[in-house]
Amino acid sequence: MTWAVLIPIILVSLLKIVITCLPTGTVNWLLSKFETHSKLKEEDVTVTFGDKKLEGQEKVKFINQFNEGIFIKKHYIHPGNEQNFLSPRKAGTPIIMDVKRGKINVRIIVYSYRDRIDVVKQYRKKVVAYSLISEELQHSRLAV
Repeated sequence: MTWAVLIPIILVSLLKIVITCLPTGTVNWLLSKFETHSKLKEEDVTVTFGDKKLEGQEKVKFINQFNEGIFIKKHYIHPGNEQNFLSPRKAGTPIIMDVKRGKINVRIIVYSYRDRIDVVKQYRKKVVAYSLISEELQHSRLAV
């Protein structure tokens, strides 16, 4: 009877120690899996504005401005209502980023307004929408 109580106590204590002492790299990896506004690397991204593919300094500048954007809020998308977020009526020309993350292809569509940036992420069959604030991105010549 005492062994039946003692062994689970030891196992739970060991599990608690392992979970609370994870290395920083492992914790960062776990957090990045659940991040809504994740940072992009320029090697993995193709940026398109209208019919023009951005290259070189313009691409690097846009990705840096996007990465520095401050997350405001996530928008709930009702099932069947995805099309309203993918192509809003009053939005201008979107900036489209195709991102390759391992085996997953992610399409990020960026709509710019004067007071915010709306971002729509599309991967697999899932659509996620959220808003950012980025002064440089909101006032850049691409986002008009």
